[in-house]
Amino acid sequence: MSQIDVSNLTFYYEGSSDYIFENVSFSIDTDWNLGLIGRNGKGKTTFLQLLLGNYEYKGNIRSSASFDGFPYQVPTGDLERCGAELAEEWKPDSESWRILCELDRMGMDAEVLYRPFGTLSHGERTKVMLAVLFSGTHDFLLIDEPTNHLDQAARETVKAYLAGKKGFLLVSHDRDLLDACVDHVLVLNRQTIEVQNGNFSSWWENKSRKDAFSRMENEKHLKEIGKLKKAAARSRQWADASERSKIGFDPVKVPDHKAKRPYIGMKTKKMLSRVRQMEQRIGREIEEKEGLLEDIEEMVDLKLMPLVHHKNCLVRADGYGLGYKKAAGPVFEELCFSVCQGERVFLTGENGCGKSSLIKAVLANRSEEREYEFEKLGLAEKGILETASQMTVSYVNQDTSFLQGGIREFCKERDLDESLFCAVLRQLDMERIQFVKPMEGFSEGQKKKVLLAASLLTPAHLYVWDEPLNYIDVFTRMQIEKLLLSCRPTMLVVEHDVRFREVIATKVVDLKKQPGR
Repeated sequence: MSQIDVSNLTFYYEGSSDYIFENVSFSIDTDWNLGLIGRNGKGKTTFLQLLLGNYEYKGNIRSSASFDGFPYQVPTGDLERCGAELAEEWKPDSESWRILCELDRMGMDAEVLYRPFGTLSHGERTKVMLAVLFSGTHDFLLIDEPTNHLDQAARETVKAYLAGKKGFLLVSHDRDLLDACVDHVLVLNRQTIEVQNGNFSSWWENKSRKDAFSRMENEKHLKEIGKLKKAAARSRQWADASERSKIGFDPVKVPDHKAKRPYIGMKTKKMLSRVRQMEQRIGREIEEKEGLLEDIEEMVDLKLMPLVHHKNCLVRADGYGLGYKKAAGPVFEELCFSVCQGERVFLTGENGCGKSSLIKAVLANRSEEREYEFEKLGLAEKGILETASQMTVSYVNQDTSFLQGGIREFCKERDLDESLFCAVLRQLDMERIQFVKPMEGFSEGQKKKVLLAASLLTPAHLYVWDEPLNYIDVFTRMQIEKLLLSCRPTMLVVEHDVRFREVIATKVVDLKKQPGR
């Protein structure tokens, strides 16, 4: 057990005037299972990179611990190499038998370690990397979003595996994973950093209470400041009127006016003293008020404008099968489901069972050049897939790599009102400074927010979202949950966040992975 002491840490990216961290100090323990929580762009991944020594910074990070991090980087040229070979480079001091033991704890066969890494699924790659990561004995491990792109079964495996481990820092926006695996949280608030005992839910409950108390205190101070300002204004008016009354006496009507002048002056002085005392109290009240709301997460209500179609059923599949022409067999067969207006249909199943392929088929089915679109995608189908005619679809792609250039060019390309688009991004808590930066420099969470904002601004009959919450922070997830429950759009969604699905889905369609695939 050792401490990691961070003192006066300051860091910003070269060429940027924005501080990621500015004079922050805190201490954490390497014996903890620590969850790192914060908004997109607050510096979670950056902090992991600082611990790993990949960036220069000002201030101090002191620890006797050594660090290792997930995920390991795999260049395209290394995808043909097997995991056992790559492990020797990822963790030179690891021993094969330890890696095999860790794989066994995740229910994985040893043979996965000797297959070309590029042939492994997302879940298999994650498990191999975690097995290598935990095969050491002395490192404090830094784990960055291990469940992105994983199906529910793989997520459950990773969750159970991490819950049995000790001594790591986990960056994740999956509330279920954080609750199961961490015993402390390190929270990057808006203005401060806090370390707290417990998991996500216990921290969120404490934060909700603290925020409610801060709002009440803020309201109390505002009322007190208002009263003091009114009293000070009244007293100043009386003092001014009194001061003016010292001159202009009529000697006939007020023969002893000279005796009154000192009395009036003394009275005015007392009134002005009262005004100064009130102003000092106002200053103290303002001081007490400052900072009360600095860390409150104000999740602004989002808006959505779903369209109503003349047909009730927008998508229908009957005995539908789908595969790829160059593949040996179908991805799935005999699928029957429908998406009717007002329904939020979630597709679930193992990685590779055809969820994204089905979404591509639904999108291609609407095209006037349907056959050409299916040919271009290399899809082979059988059975019935129907989509309503003249149906407008708003699509969020799981891939963000195509986002390049500026916000203005993106809005022109999609025919979006730039000012409205930026307003929605602000509601999703993206800083204004990001609007002038090229999107390829955005974090993955910020890129996903760009796609979500575009979808929210597109009036549509059907919203098709393919893994929309990958890299999205927990606050924005709750914000989107509230929006969808309020507006009740018709949706076809692929999303592995269990809590999100439990709250939002009106129907779940489970695509079973076909034998031999």
